[in-house]
Amino acid sequence: MSTSSDTGSPRQRIGAARRIVVKVGSSSLTSLSGGLDPARLDALVDALMGRRKNGTQIVLVSSGAIAAGLAPLALRRRPRDLATQQAAAAVGQLLLAHAYSASFARYDQGIGQVLLTADDMIRRSHYRNAQRTLERLLGLGSLPVVNENDTVATDEIRVGDNDRLGALVAHIVGADALVLLSDVDGLYDDDPRRPGARLLSEVDDPAETLAEVSVTRAGSGLGTGGMATKVTAAAMASAAGIPVLLASSEHAVEALSDEPGVGTAFRSSGRRMSARRFWLRHAADVRGALDLDDGAVEAVRKRRRSLLAAGVHGISGEFHAGDVVELLGPNGRVVGRGVVSYDADELPSIIGRRSRDLPPEQRREIVHADDLVLL
Repeated sequence: MSTSSDTGSPRQRIGAARRIVVKVGSSSLTSLSGGLDPARLDALVDALMGRRKNGTQIVLVSSGAIAAGLAPLALRRRPRDLATQQAAAAVGQLLLAHAYSASFARYDQGIGQVLLTADDMIRRSHYRNAQRTLERLLGLGSLPVVNENDTVATDEIRVGDNDRLGALVAHIVGADALVLLSDVDGLYDDDPRRPGARLLSEVDDPAETLAEVSVTRAGSGLGTGGMATKVTAAAMASAAGIPVLLASSEHAVEALSDEPGVGTAFRSSGRRMSARRFWLRHAADVRGALDLDDGAVEAVRKRRRSLLAAGVHGISGEFHAGDVVELLGPNGRVVGRGVVSYDADELPSIIGRRSRDLPPEQRREIVHADDLVLL
């Protein structure tokens, strides 16, 4: 894990970062009519290697596999059905990996392709394996190129967009900064097509901005993400102590430095959290829910205590010990997530009862404080 300073403006921290995750969108690399655009891809690689030469480690999260497969399959637009998307990805992933390999070879820089699915995010053992693989690639001097494995991902189980994947990867590798490159030059306080819309140079709280600033959910037609997904990714990374810059891919060189006035910088709003807590908050697959009374909510939220049987008055879902469940307050709002210590069919006989009234083997916590994250 790298060790850049947590002080300074977000742009200064990005400029000083020793490990950066860079996410680039489909529209920055491809066109509907011509597939991959070699000039755009080479320009991106030039920018990355310009930063790489000063010793910065870079992980590239690249969209473009499905878009790259459109032209070879004579498809005029991004397909809507899953089977055709997967077919396009199967063709496009080879083309994309070959193009990156050839472009980075101009600098004698080796790359490693890492294809992830949501399963690699939501299953703790897979998450740790992805972490080890990426760390080892970086240690060997390779530049990892990460994408969601669209050839096997399903509508039900997928990360969903590479902005979010970029934020997840940034935490997995302990990055000092996340740079989101797209076909937009930053976040505006209104629809940028309207007169008077103003580019926001810096955002203090991405989560608050996501709720308050008018953002469009419309993508380019090549990718899956709109502005909302980018601000969501910024909020995820920011809450984990990682500053974020959103900028146009045309200004990649400036974005990878501490140049003022380029794009929108998002200040980190939280402290670094452990990989386990980040996984619980953003990546884990939720299997059920526990209904808590007011006393239990106060215990886990204010006193950071473990959840005991006495504070639970209802359960839902089918889960097993070791699965992740949501913790719901009396008003039905989610207050946290945690790793449950019991199977769902074990709980009805013990919930609502004090520990001293239970058999010794059932006196353990339902969710231990170390396996609980507040939302």
